[in-house]
Amino acid sequence: QEVDPSGERTVGILTKPDLVDKGTESTIVDIVQNLVVELKKGYMIVKCRGQKEINDKLTLQDAIARENRYFEEHEQFRTLLDEKKASIPHLAERLTNELVYHISKCLPNLRRDVEEKLSKTRKELKLYGNGIPTSENERLAFLIDKITEFCSQIISLVSGEDTGNHTEEMRYFPQVRHEFSAWKTFLDDKGLNFQDTLRDEIEEYDNLHRGQELPGFVNYKTFESIMKDEIFKLEEPAIQKLKIIAEITRTSFLNIAESHFAAFSNLLRASKIKIEDYKQEQEIKAECLLRTHFRIESVVYSQDTIYSQTLTTTKDRISQENHKYSISSGFSFSNTSQKHAFGSAVPKLNASVEEMSSHLQTYYKIASNRMADQVPLIIRYYILKEFSEKLRAGMLELLQERDKITVYLYENADTKRKRESLKKQLDRLKRARQELNRFG
Repeated sequence: QEVDPSGERTVGILTKPDLVDKGTESTIVDIVQNLVVELKKGYMIVKCRGQKEINDKLTLQDAIARENRYFEEHEQFRTLLDEKKASIPHLAERLTNELVYHISKCLPNLRRDVEEKLSKTRKELKLYGNGIPTSENERLAFLIDKITEFCSQIISLVSGEDTGNHTEEMRYFPQVRHEFSAWKTFLDDKGLNFQDTLRDEIEEYDNLHRGQELPGFVNYKTFESIMKDEIFKLEEPAIQKLKIIAEITRTSFLNIAESHFAAFSNLLRASKIKIEDYKQEQEIKAECLLRTHFRIESVVYSQDTIYSQTLTTTKDRISQENHKYSISSGFSFSNTSQKHAFGSAVPKLNASVEEMSSHLQTYYKIASNRMADQVPLIIRYYILKEFSEKLRAGMLELLQERDKITVYLYENADTKRKRESLKKQLDRLKRARQELNRFG
C-alpha cells in the first residue's frame, strides 16, 4: 500500500507449501484465490528447492518436475495448478505476460519522451553548430551566415512575424500591442476622471473670476489653462510607456542573440554591447521627440470642422444623459440644469459650468485621439524600426573587421565538449527510437 497504492506492480507469491500445518491447506487456497487479503494482480504459489535438494545438486529441470508432481498429487492444491496459479513455469509465464503488458502500456509515453528529448537535443545542438571551418574564406562565410540569420530574426520580430524561436510566455509583438492598447485605455480612463474632478474647479473659477459676462459664456483663457494642465499630466505616463516598450525590445533582442551566438562568447558579447548602445541611443531620441510633441500639444488647436462636429456630438450626449436622468429621477427636465458627474445631471449646475464642461470634454476627446496614435507611432519608429535597422547595420559592420573574425568565432573547450556530448546523445536517442519502432 505504501510503495504501490494502485496495485499495478504487485503479485503475491506464496512459497514452501509443503511446510504448512496439516489442516490449514484450505486457508492457503483461499489466500491464493484472493479471498483473504485482496491484491489487484492476485497470488501464485510455488514450491522451491529445499536446502537438502540444493546440497544434493538437484537440477532445476528435476526440481520443476518434482514441484509439478507435488501439486498434481495434492488434494487441495491440485485445483490451483489447473488454474495456472501454481508452479514455477506458470509463475514465469505470468510474469512474462505482466512484463509485456507493462511495456505495451508504457510504450506511447516512452515514444513521446524520446521524441521530446530528440527535439530538445536537436535545438540545443543547433545552437552549437557543426563546428568552426578551418579555412579563412569558410570562416568568413560561416560568420556571414550566423549574423545574417540573427538579423533576419530581429527584422521578423519587429515586423510582427512569428519566428518560432522565442522562449517568452508571449511573442514580442503581442506584448507591444498590449502596451499600446493599455495607453489608449489609460487616456480614456483619464478622460473619465478628468470629467469628474474638474467640475468643482470650474465652479470655483466661475464664482471667483467671472466678471460682467452672463452665465453660459466660455472664458477662453480659463479653458486653455485647464486643457494645458491636463495634457501636461499625460507627458510622464507617455515617457514611462516608452521605457517599458524599450525594455521589452531590449530583452527580446538579447534572447535572440543568446539563441544564435551562445557557442561564441566573443560574438555574443559584441552583439550585446551593440544592443545596449542602440537601445539607449534610440530611447533618448524617442523621449526627446515625445517631449517635443507634448510641448506642441500645449498649443490648443483643432480644425474648425473637427472641433465643431465633436462639440455637437458631445452636447448631444450630455443632453441625452440629462434627459435619461430626469426621467429616472422624476425631476422635470425644464427645471433641472444639473450634473451628477462632469457631463451627467445633478442639481444646480449653472450655465457657465455646463458650457465650459462641454468644451473641455470636446477638446480632450480630440487631443487624446491624437495622442492615442501619435505616441505609439513615435515609439514604433524609434524603438522598433530604427533600433532594429541600426542593430542590423551594426552587426554587419563586424564583417568588415577581418582581423577579428577568428576572435569572434572563438570556441572554448567547454563548448566543443558540449557539442560532442550532444552529438552522442542524439545518436543514442535515434537508436532508441529505432528500437521502439520495432515493437510496432
